[in-house]
Amino acid sequence: MTDDIERLDQLADRMDSFMRIPIVGVRVGLDSILGLIPGVGDALALAPAGYIIAKAHRMGAPRRLVGRMALNTGIDTLIGTIPVLGDIFDIGFKANKRNVGLLRAHLERERAAQPDSPLSTSR
Repeated sequence: MTDDIERLDQLADRMDSFMRIPIVGVRVGLDSILGLIPGVGDALALAPAGYIIAKAHRMGAPRRLVGRMALNTGIDTLIGTIPVLGDIFDIGFKANKRNVGLLRAHLERERAAQPDSPLSTSR
């Protein structure tokens, strides 16, 4: 389970914080770079975001959490379609990292609630 979350974390980092913009020091990811391609870029960025949500579902995340993750992705996608403003928003919002953080927090709460489970010793 921890391997899964680590892989999702790496994917989210690539999508949201892949590289640092020189001088400004802001981190951007492939999601922001793809967003610069009109129309197609935002659609392409949905695939990894959808994968993170689907994986959370397969890992047993409750429907409410999966819904919140989908809402984050929807907000990111919707605002991302607005030229310039969407690209600036995307740099700060980082929906993929937000979603993996939500999943990680949920799994940690579950692990704490069940100290004898295999999840509690898999770290």
